Amino acid sequence: MGVQGSIPPVRASDADRERAVKTLQDRSMEGRLSHETFVGRVGHALRAKSRRELTDLLDDLPPRRRITGRLLDGVAALSAFTARVEAAWREPRLPRLALPDPSGGGLVIGRDPACDLTVSDSTVSRLHAELRWRDGEWVLADLGSRNGTRVNGWRLVGPQTIRPGDRVAFGRASFRISAAHPRP
Repeated sequence: MGVQGSIPPVRASDADRERAVKTLQDRSMEGRLSHETFVGRVGHALRAKSRRELTDLLDDLPPRRRITGRLLDGVAALSAFTARVEAAWREPRLPRLALPDPSGGGLVIGRDPACDLTVSDSTVSRLHAELRWRDGEWVLADLGSRNGTRVNGWRLVGPQTIRPGDRVAFGRASFRISAAHPRP
């Protein structure tokens, strides 16, 4: 037989690169890498074409200390939690729109006084949207309104299932969906 070719290197995936960058970040935070070394190695990690290149970037780093690792994981978790709390605190307080009793069928929403839910805002159409109980779910549909209906920031292009906690907007009038009041 002829000479066997060498096995091609395993190509580095984006996930492989992200893991390598995370390892470099951890070691940098532990004081194991200087800032210049960290920046240089991150650049190499992002340009790496094979897993071997990524392994070579990390081979000379000491293993993560168990206590330091746990401490850093704890700080990261606390930081993520405080960021979520801060984002929730800054989110605008929207008026609640309680889902009606499903046995009633639903609501027509609009500016017209004959609507089941009248919203007196100039950006709301006379007959703006319809909320219906269908197959065990609440479904919101735009009725061809001029300024559109949005669910969680996305403009409706067809009927959309909604749940408590969703943000809905009819034109510029925004609400937070809440669960129906329980029956006594």
